[in-house]
Amino acid sequence: MPAVNDTKFQLAVFFLTGIPGREDVHVWISIPFCLIYVISILGNSFILFIIKTDPSLHEPMYIFLSMLAITDLGLLLSTMPTTLGIYWFHSREISHDACFAQLFFIQSLMLIESSVLLCMAFDRFVAICNPLRYASILTPQRIAKVGLVCLLRGVTLIFPLPILLKQHRYCKDSILSHSYCLHQEVMTMACSDIKVNIIYGFFLTVSTRVLDLLLILLSYVMILKTVLSITSHVERLKALNTCVSHVCVVLLFYIPDIALAVIYRFVKNSSPIFLTVLGNLYMLVPPLMNPVVYSVKTQAIFLRIIRVFVK
Repeated sequence: MPAVNDTKFQLAVFFLTGIPGREDVHVWISIPFCLIYVISILGNSFILFIIKTDPSLHEPMYIFLSMLAITDLGLLLSTMPTTLGIYWFHSREISHDACFAQLFFIQSLMLIESSVLLCMAFDRFVAICNPLRYASILTPQRIAKVGLVCLLRGVTLIFPLPILLKQHRYCKDSILSHSYCLHQEVMTMACSDIKVNIIYGFFLTVSTRVLDLLLILLSYVMILKTVLSITSHVERLKALNTCVSHVCVVLLFYIPDIALAVIYRFVKNSSPIFLTVLGNLYMLVPPLMNPVVYSVKTQAIFLRIIRVFVK
């Protein structure tokens, strides 16, 4: 009997979810999703192209922006196969190993993005609070090292998650709320004790997302303090304007992230459709909007884009 049960658990798969109750119109729902993916991939690729081909944009601020664009492209490619597979081919099944691999890439990239946003906040802090030392502090070599640290931080801290999930048994035909896998949901499908996952997940949240957000807020408190000490009203606005793009991107990233984390931890009976919509906002809006925000609000990129199309 134990051998039969083991086989049952080993053969079990997860079922991903599109829009609950709208399965008959999934083909039509796939159209906006497909457009979002195409626009997001083209937008982030175009940002990378603009920064790479224009030597005047080879500065710390734009190098960090290119890191953000690469991370967003990774996120899009991590979720696109399962999301479009559901809407186009009704392919909802995903094996445990494939699910664990997907959540590793998704959550590593989300953590890397959080780290990059913190680096961008530090870049604005140095540029406004210590402009004379800006070039000497943020040298290309240091930026490369910071980028490597962001990458290693994301990979090493998330790597234990799929290993911990592999230790559990799962109930057959477990239905997930999203079109992709997330640790905070997958662990609840386990038929065994998940205390270690909960503790490590809480540690991850506090030591990464919460810490990063607090440090970003601290950076902007110090930036505001410096800006308010500037006597010229025009110079104040000029300094603050360089931060608008970053503030918008931070809000786009952290608001859905915090909302989803709160729902999974404290709300027991939330609407399936609300969870699905919020999950899609969490995963698709930042990669879609980040290129738009920086293209519109950053004058150097905006002018470079105009020159490309005018030619």
